[in-house]
This record gives sequence, C-alpha cells and structure tokens, in this order.
Amino acid sequence: MPWEEATRMNRREQFVAAFDSCQYTMTELCEGYGISRKTGYKWAERYGQEGVEGLKDRSRAPQNCPHGTSAEISDKLLDLRRTHPTWGPRKLLAWLSKREPETAWPAASTVGGILKRHGLVESRRKSRRAWPLGSHPLVEAEAANHVWSCDFKGQFRVGDGWLCYPLTVADGFSRFLLALQGLDSVGESQAWPVFERLFRQYGLPEAIRSDNGSPFASAQALARLSHLSVRWVKLGIRLERIKPGHPEQNGRHERMHRTLKQETARPPAGSRAAQQERFDQFRSLYNEQRPHEALGQRTPKELYRPSPRPYPAKVLPLDYPGHFEVRGVRPNGEIKWQGHFLYLSEALRGERVGLEETADGIWTLYFGPLLLARFDERDRQLHG
Repeated sequence: MPWEEATRMNRREQFVAAFDSCQYTMTELCEGYGISRKTGYKWAERYGQEGVEGLKDRSRAPQNCPHGTSAEISDKLLDLRRTHPTWGPRKLLAWLSKREPETAWPAASTVGGILKRHGLVESRRKSRRAWPLGSHPLVEAEAANHVWSCDFKGQFRVGDGWLCYPLTVADGFSRFLLALQGLDSVGESQAWPVFERLFRQYGLPEAIRSDNGSPFASAQALARLSHLSVRWVKLGIRLERIKPGHPEQNGRHERMHRTLKQETARPPAGSRAAQQERFDQFRSLYNEQRPHEALGQRTPKELYRPSPRPYPAKVLPLDYPGHFEVRGVRPNGEIKWQGHFLYLSEALRGERVGLEETADGIWTLYFGPLLLARFDERDRQLHG
C-alpha cells in the first residue's frame, strides 16, 4: 500500500535494508511496498550515494528558471500596484502593456504570485454568488447613453466636520463616470444642478437607473415619483428602478462604489475642498487610465460618446392624444375627477396628467408616457 506520511523515512530504510540483503528481487520488494520499480531504484541509488540523508524528501522547485520574471519587471509591477492598490494582475498588465508594448510581460497568474510574495494581496472570503432574478429584468445597456446609473455613496464626515454625501452618475455601457460630486445632503435641490450640468455637457440618456431612495423616488407617491424623477420624465427619460433590497441589480455601480471608498475615503480627507479634489482625481483615473476587464482592458473614455439628444433650451409641457381627458394637478397634489378629489403626488403639482378609458368604467392615468394608476368608477379608487 502507499507509504504513510508519518512512517515514510522508516519504510524507506526498511526497503533499502531488504534490498541490500539480496534476499529479494527489486520487483518483489516494489510489489510488497506498493511502489514502482523506478521509485525503488531511485531510493536504492540515493542510499548508496548519500546514506540515510539521501532518503529524505527534496524540494521539487526548479533550481533555476530561464523564464523567471526579471527584477526590473517585478519592480514595475510592484510600483504600479502600490500606486493603485485596488488593481488586480490583469489591470496592471493592461496598463503597462499599453505603455510598453515591446516588453514581454508575464502572465496574470505570475503577476498574482509576485504580488502575494510581497504581501500586496489580501485573502478574501469567498462569497456565494446571488441567483439572477427571473422577473422584471432591467434593460441591458447596448450603447453609450442607453442607461445611466446613479446613486449616493454612504455619507461620511471629513476632517473639518463637513458631512459629505457623494453623488455618482455613470454610463452603463462604457462605465464612464459622468459625475462624482460631494453634496451637503440627498435633497433634490442638491442633486438636480448636478444632473442639469450633465445633461448640458453630455446630452440626455434614454433611461436613468436608480434605487428607491431619496431624491430619486418617493414611497408615498404614485409610481414613486419624486420631484427629481418628474423632471426626468418631462425630458423624455425613462425611469428604471431596482427592486428594494436588491443592490445587485445595479451591480456595476456598486462595484465602482467599493473601489471609490477604498481609494478616496479611507481615511477621509481633511477638508471639503481636499475631499472633492480626491473625487476629481479618482474620476480622471477611473475614466482615462484604469483598464476594465469587462471592456476588453480598455478605458471608459475610449468607449464613451456624448448623447445625440441635446438638453432643450426650454422644457415643453407634456402633450396627450386628443381622446385623453387632461387634468391639472393642484398644489396639494390632487386632481378633480368625476366630482371626487384624487391624491396623486405633490411632486406633480402644476403638471398635467391624462386619463384614457381603456375598458368600460376603467380609466388609465398617465403622466406623459408613464402609467401612474388605474381608476375604477365602481369603487372610485386609484389602483397602482
């Protein structure tokens, strides 16, 4: 049977002693000890040359490696990793290969070994991959400006006491980080100027994906409309919202947030101005230098193009087909319909909504192209 680890040396000594006794052939001994004849001759030869010391295990590592990584290449990899501690082997190689294409860079697995030997790799607990959700799939971005993603990274306090709320906006196709702005709060009055600047600079996206928190949505309103999302709808931007409690539906954005936190907020800067400077530097690096494996090791800037839909000089009121019944929303968020007051949302005050009879006694309520609810004449209630 195979030799046990604890008795390995003892078994080897017994084997060579039996062979030296000349009472057994090599074939008989190897069959009895459960080893090959090649192994048997190896131990006999080593014992004859070195005695008992020759029976000890030897390292299988090669004494030299003609293809080993040179110190110069290792130093370049290590220096770049120390500059960008969140970059993995493939990103390091993509960045260096683009700048020094004539150099024979090692494989990613070799780079991983170099980083590990120098203490630049932290072991991570494996996480269970979440199952994809089968219902209500979100649209996959197929071109630049098809879908923008936005979110607030968790607030934190900087050295001078200012509480920073980082607002991030990114293009879902190219991963181009459109905005990274530290704000005073998550209020609509803080967020809208950032979006308006982006619309003027880059044009309008087809859709914006967000979570269900403020200022992107309101739990108390029909279709969870907030003041900010009302502005988006009026610009012809489709609303996409992830399911509550499922941040993985905006996984690319969440992954960017982890890198953002590591590189800009651990620890926070000493002042508001210094923190924003870190954000600006991160955005520049993320867009223009950091290779992305999902983009074929290209940078977001290489793929992103501004939208052909310009931000209009004047936002026109929403229009409805001639057969719709149109009502204006009162300052308190209500409309009057068939002698009753129906509450919609304060975010819609001053706006116009349209009602279309889609079945006998059933009216469908719209805000532009967005379906808000249905009104049933039998119970005179809105049903979301």
